Amino acid sequence: MVNYRFTFSYDGTRYHGWESKTNADTVEGRIEAVLTRMVDAKVDIHGAGRTDAGVHARAMVANGRLETDKTPEEIKDYLNRYLPADICALDVAVAGDRFHARLNATGKVYEYTLYVGAEKPVFDRNYVWCVPQGSILDVDVMKKAASYFVGKHDFRSFCGNNKMKKSTVRTIYDVDIVKEGDYVRMRFHGNGFLQNMVRILTGTLVEVGYGNMSAEHIPEIIAGMDRQLAGPTAPPHGLCLMKVEYD
Repeated sequence: MVNYRFTFSYDGTRYHGWESKTNADTVEGRIEAVLTRMVDAKVDIHGAGRTDAGVHARAMVANGRLETDKTPEEIKDYLNRYLPADICALDVAVAGDRFHARLNATGKVYEYTLYVGAEKPVFDRNYVWCVPQGSILDVDVMKKAASYFVGKHDFRSFCGNNKMKKSTVRTIYDVDIVKEGDYVRMRFHGNGFLQNMVRILTGTLVEVGYGNMSAEHIPEIIAGMDRQLAGPTAPPHGLCLMKVEYD
């Protein structure tokens, strides 16, 4: 069988996350069902990550082995013909036999979007976190706080899995925060992220922006390695996986 590399975009609003689950509608499950139908045999794919329920992706990479006479372009066309409108196959290509979307990934970029306007963002409501109206976020102090996240740290304080036994050390290369009109966009670039990590980083930065937490307190939160020290977990629908990097 041939190992294929897939790139998908999806709106995660109505799914219980990426990863296949029994008795739950997931993005991966939908894709595997279409591929299984195409080759008339059970197909398993492996994503570069496991986005939470409600989280979106512009470029999720996955790999899977198929036995088919179809060309990559024909596989792509088949996927897009039978996948629901909120999942799109952007690319299908033959990969090396040893390629694994998760194990070979060297970096990921996530973007979290806040809405700070006075009017309801009717058409963006599934893709932004509407922070309380009348509250002013200090973006400059948020940028200062974010600078403490850059580098190699143990991010246990920002992990949603209290029973995590594997290493919680990750490297964040950059955190870019930009205010564009009524939107504040936070882009996180790192070598990998823990469960709920970007959402907890976001929640913490919002607390700093409100003045409920000082930027200078961030190093203490990191050193404390205690989830209770960090801010709340931001809602999933404001988060989007933008890119997965490979050498």
